[in-house]
Amino acid sequence: AIVTVQDLIAPIVITQNISVQLDANAQAVITPAQINNGSTDNCSIATYVLDATNFTCANVGPNTVTLTVTDVNGNVSTGTAIVTVQDLIVPAAISQNITVQLGINGQVAITPAQINNGSFDNCGIATLTLDITNFTCANIGANNVILTITDANGNVSTATAIVTVQDLIAPTVVTQNISVQLDANGQAVITPAQINNGSTDNCSIATYVLDVTNFTCANVGPNTVILTVTDVNGNIGTAPAIVTVQDLIAPTVISQNISVQLDADGQAVITPAQINNGSFDNCGIATYTLDIASFTCANVGPNTVTLTVTDVNGNVATGTAAVTVQDLIAPTAISQNITVQLGINGQVA
Repeated sequence: AIVTVQDLIAPIVITQNISVQLDANAQAVITPAQINNGSTDNCSIATYVLDATNFTCANVGPNTVTLTVTDVNGNVSTGTAIVTVQDLIVPAAISQNITVQLGINGQVAITPAQINNGSFDNCGIATLTLDITNFTCANIGANNVILTITDANGNVSTATAIVTVQDLIAPTVVTQNISVQLDANGQAVITPAQINNGSTDNCSIATYVLDVTNFTCANVGPNTVILTVTDVNGNIGTAPAIVTVQDLIAPTVISQNISVQLDADGQAVITPAQINNGSFDNCGIATYTLDIASFTCANVGPNTVTLTVTDVNGNVATGTAAVTVQDLIAPTAISQNITVQLGINGQVA
C-alpha cells in the first residue's frame, strides 16, 4: 500500500518591530531576517519574504510590512511588523560672508537666503532662519550671525557667517546764505553752524567744516564758502553758500578848530585836511569834504563848518569845527597934497 504523508501545517510566523535610519542618500534597506523573530515550522522553513524592503524620506515614520514565511512543503503564513523609518542625519549647513549697505533710513535687512551657500539635507530642508536679520548704524563693521537649518524631519544644524555692514551714503548738505558785519577792527568770523541749514545723514554727522571762516575789509560783498559735512563713517558731502560781508560802521570823525587870515583880497580858503584831526574808519576813508571852504570879510570871526567823512564802503559821518576868520592886514594909507583957502573967520576945516 502507498502511504502519502502530508505536511499541512503552516509555519508559525513571529515578527518584531524595528527602527531603521535613512543614510546620507536618503535610503534604508531591510532584510526579512531583521523582521523575523524566531518564526518556526514543524518541518523547516524554506523562505522568508518581505513585501517592502526599501524605504526613502517618503516613508519616515511607522510603516507596516508583511513577512511571508513558506515552509519546505509549501505551507505559507504571514505576519506584520512595524518598521519605523528615521532620519537622524542633520543638514549640512553651509554659510557665506556677505557685505551689505545701510539705506537712507540707516537700516538694512537680510534674509537667510543671502547667508545660505548651498546647505543641503538627505531628505530636504524645511526652514532657514537667522538669529539677526536687521542692522542699523550701531552695527557698522563685522557682525557674526548664525544660520540655523532645520530639515523636514526636525534635524537641526547651524553655521556662522560674518555680515559686514557698510554706510556708503554721504550726508545731505543743506546750506543757507548769510550776511555778516565787519567789526570795529574790520574783522568778521563765522562758524559752520551759521551756514548749516539742517544737513542730515542716515547715521549721524561727525563734523562740519568751512573752507573760509575769517573775513576782512577786502571781502566786502558776496563770498562763496564751501561747507564740508563728514558723517561718523567717513562719508563726505559738500555744498556752497554765499556770505555777504558788510561794513556798516561809519567813520569816526575827529575835527579841530582853526584860525585863518584873510589875504590882501579879503579871501581865505581852507581844506578838509586842516579841519581833520585824525578821523579814522575800520576799513579806510575814501573822501573828506567841507560844507564851507571859502571865506571873505563878511565871515570875520567864528564860523561853524561841517567835515563830512565817507569811508570806502559808503558809510558817512560828520563833525563840526569852528573856523575863526581874522583880518590882520593893516590898511594901506595913500595921501595927496592939497591947497585950501581960509574963510572970513580966518579958518578952514
